[in-house]
Amino acid sequence: MVMPLFISVQWFDILDILLVALLLFQLYKLVKGTVAIRIFLGILAIYLLWKLVSAMQMEMLSEILGQFIGVGVLALIIVFQQEIRRFLLLVGSQSPFAGKGVVRKLLKWTKQDEEHVFLNINSVVKACFNMSKSKTGALIIIATDSELKFHASTGVEMDAKLSTLFLESIFFKNSPLHDGGVIIHNNRIKAAKCILPLSDNPDIPSQFGLRHRAAIGLTENSPAFAIVVSEETGKISFIEGTRYELDLNPEQLKTEIIKALKD
Repeated sequence: MVMPLFISVQWFDILDILLVALLLFQLYKLVKGTVAIRIFLGILAIYLLWKLVSAMQMEMLSEILGQFIGVGVLALIIVFQQEIRRFLLLVGSQSPFAGKGVVRKLLKWTKQDEEHVFLNINSVVKACFNMSKSKTGALIIIATDSELKFHASTGVEMDAKLSTLFLESIFFKNSPLHDGGVIIHNNRIKAAKCILPLSDNPDIPSQFGLRHRAAIGLTENSPAFAIVVSEETGKISFIEGTRYELDLNPEQLKTEIIKALKD
């Protein structure tokens, strides 16, 4: 009598399955609710059609579809470049080298404490509420981990000390720098008039304008948070990725900034 053979499963096989499941889940989260999921389904449909015509021995159509599938990897990179970028940013932000991880602290052990400059929160809050009273539109990005040099390069780089008057003068309606966003890092204004990416998240409230969409578009993929002053209503919003707080008073805004800096 032949005994049935069972598949031998070891602990690293289970780990392999869990990691693949986690990878697929993260990919699903990135494309969920976006145009990318429809593109992915379209590519899958073409692949299934290719298999079908191959099984039916339709040589000409099979050859055409086969050539298309042959360059599928390159096509995927081109079509899904934004999703791939978001995925790599997600991996980088959650790695031991990012944020306040142990490895990052060990790598930076030689740096002096004086290199880190605390944000002058009161100056930011005061400037925002002064601009709120005059209904001056503003988009302020506060980078928490890096200088966001790529985004800063799209505007006017300055590296100036942060102050209430300087922020207000940048967003003054007749100022040549008032369009776009301001990037702040280590209590210094790194750049103004920066062009920021708009979010394609379909769940963004319809009343959000370009400033709010740009704030979400940057902070959902970068270690930063944003403050938006509406030009239409004068209301102040705090945005960090897909999390946002609307119509804040000075104390509420200050609390949100402190909470974001501690995370």
